[in-house]
Amino acid sequence: MTTQAEVMNKKNRIPASLAFVFVYSRPALIFGGMVCALAVMWGRNPVIYTMGVCFLIISMVVDLVDGWFSDRFRPNAPLVPLADRLMNKLMDAMIFPVIAVGMMWRLRIAETDPSQVELLNAMFVLILCVTVLIRDGFAGFMRGFAIRQGVEPENSEYNRMRTIVTSPVSAILYAYAFFLPEGPDSWIYFRISYLGNVSLRVLLFVEILFFIINLGSIAGYCRKYGTACLDTLCFGDQVLRRKILSVFPNALTVMNALMGLLAVFFAYQGRIREAYLILIGAATFDKLDGAVARRLGLTDPLPNAPPRKAINMGNIMDDLADGISFCIVPAWIFYVVLTRFGDGRFLYLPLGWIACFYAFMGICRLIYFTLDKTPIPGFFKGLPSPAAAMLTLAPLVIFDHALTISSPSIEFWGLFSAGTMVFTAVVMNFYPIRYLHLGRTMSRHPWFGWFSLALLAIGMFTPVFGEICLTYGALYVLSPLVTWRITPEEAAQEQRRRPSSKP
Repeated sequence: MTTQAEVMNKKNRIPASLAFVFVYSRPALIFGGMVCALAVMWGRNPVIYTMGVCFLIISMVVDLVDGWFSDRFRPNAPLVPLADRLMNKLMDAMIFPVIAVGMMWRLRIAETDPSQVELLNAMFVLILCVTVLIRDGFAGFMRGFAIRQGVEPENSEYNRMRTIVTSPVSAILYAYAFFLPEGPDSWIYFRISYLGNVSLRVLLFVEILFFIINLGSIAGYCRKYGTACLDTLCFGDQVLRRKILSVFPNALTVMNALMGLLAVFFAYQGRIREAYLILIGAATFDKLDGAVARRLGLTDPLPNAPPRKAINMGNIMDDLADGISFCIVPAWIFYVVLTRFGDGRFLYLPLGWIACFYAFMGICRLIYFTLDKTPIPGFFKGLPSPAAAMLTLAPLVIFDHALTISSPSIEFWGLFSAGTMVFTAVVMNFYPIRYLHLGRTMSRHPWFGWFSLALLAIGMFTPVFGEICLTYGALYVLSPLVTWRITPEEAAQEQRRRPSSKP
């Protein structure tokens, strides 16, 4: 007579087998996609291209459901978590090098006359693929170190998000890299062709977001296991420990400057909206380098160390990066846009002098900020240079859109941009006005940061993106009318204080 336990085992046998297939079938699907990619580069067969994209889409679906099947029908299988991580590493090791090669192949063979932006995108995808592989190796090293220290590693929500988005991003990049325009007359190819023809603006947004997620995953492992790793590595040498830790904020500072120079490159191509988004990335790195330095304790002096100098290498690097990204770059972009794309409408304006005036006033503001002996915690004296850069570029985004649609307001927005440059340069150096530290405000109120990110992400695909950014900047310029009531003690907090449970 069949018992109830045997009946339940029979019912769960098929789902458990499916869970096994889901976990271990992904490398086979990815390998099939890799073979199809090689065949497409060799013979340019649209049918094989469609098969390759289908392999990656099926792998993406399997990756999304295999964890649920394993937790539901094979909860006590000891090798499932290890096998899942191994499958993820195998997938990344196979597909991302293929995608990097495919981007170069499309640039060299499929595109008849590739632009510099397409070349830049292909180079960025190569950097992205290398970053993914470095992140996998680093994660494996930190997990192994944690196990040797007797700590059972656990996946954070951030790492789970990174794992979830990896498969969709790889499928999108694969479909774009190996796209063949002359395909079969089928509904499958018709749907896949949308991915192959996605605009570079959307593709760059996805790539930059995925790049930031991978950097965040690396930072998460450093934050969780970095203290124990440094204790083992430095043998109590606090000076060596600080030198190692200082690499992280300094790297973010360098990224700040590089993002600013990258914004100039996009401005020369006439892509002002992308330049604005990249400058937002520079401002994000500017926020992160200080936050990381404070979180790692690099701003606190050592117990028996001599007093720190007012000017040190870290301050010089930070001011240099800010001077490039938020003083020189906005002035450079302003001059390039109105002279190259203004069609001679603004020759009567001293555009070069306006740009130089803004850059000079921005550098003066940075010098004052460094030498100021009476800073106000949590506040800036005068408009901070990142906010000034965002405010000056917002009218240029509107100007660029007006050029695209041949609006009669082209000349108005060009003049408005010139006036904004002069006004912002003056407000940056009007030190009696106190501006709240926006980055710390977002840290204390996460809902405000998420709302700003959602507004930026949605507005980027609308024709009123420039107007949204200009409104945001104007509200920040007027914010001292409200924020003067906030005390410096509250403004200097990185996070909101939780109420104490003690009486």
